[in-house]
Amino acid sequence: MPFAQLKDRAVISVSGPDAEHFLQNILTTDLDALAPYVAKPGALLSPQGKILFDFLISRSGENGFRLECRADVADDFLRRLTLYKLRAKVEIAKQDQGFVTVAWGTDSTASQTDSTDISDARFGEVAVRRSYGATPAGGDPAAWQALRIASGIAESGSDYQLGDAFPHDVLLDETGGVGFNKGCYVGQEVVSRMQHRGTARRRVLIVSADHALPPSGTELTVAGRPVGTLGSSEGTTGLAIARIDRVKAALDADQPILAGDVAVSLAIPAWAKFSFPREAVGAEDA
Repeated sequence: MPFAQLKDRAVISVSGPDAEHFLQNILTTDLDALAPYVAKPGALLSPQGKILFDFLISRSGENGFRLECRADVADDFLRRLTLYKLRAKVEIAKQDQGFVTVAWGTDSTASQTDSTDISDARFGEVAVRRSYGATPAGGDPAAWQALRIASGIAESGSDYQLGDAFPHDVLLDETGGVGFNKGCYVGQEVVSRMQHRGTARRRVLIVSADHALPPSGTELTVAGRPVGTLGSSEGTTGLAIARIDRVKAALDADQPILAGDVAVSLAIPAWAKFSFPREAVGAEDA
């Protein structure tokens, strides 16, 4: 089974008798629907509904949770969680452990040395498992990157900047990262309004080209007008967060879409439920 050791990831543990209630009240993920041995995506938002931190959350023991996040923001994430702690009976700590390992495919021998074999709920057609603790070195990070991109799974740092995206922009509404039937959490009012009004226009799309794609952060343009931003890429395939109404207008008008000077095609991830709008906006509506 192919695997990759993710050296840029870290784990924060939240445990104690109030851990679930504490996290349920501040995070987007609905913990009532989080089964054992499953990792779901989620976010801690600003009051304005923007993503401050993204993560994968899974259960760890009877009263504990494991929040896997980017290593470079883990200390800031821990401090932000601690600010919300107040009098809750919880312990919050960054784990001192080996690297996170991700494995994918159908081989059942993925994790023979680690009991914390967790299914990554973001992936549908491909079984993806994450392991924590003692992990093998090496693997194939490029193959993991290619799988993540081909599956349309965006992550902060690679595909968008923290503080600059709503959960709908990065498809957390479709990957189980937002609980629309749970109670209030930080930023909930804005996210619920976008959901009920159907006003999300920025979405993750899969980018393909005949030539190697330019670096992450390159603007996608139509006739010199921005429609989105390129995220991570592997060869001729990448991810972008783009205005689907503007992309639809370009497709209807048969106008080329460029990433820098490279012509690209944009597609909705096969598993996604959203679609391009029936009527695209004109230039006067931008």
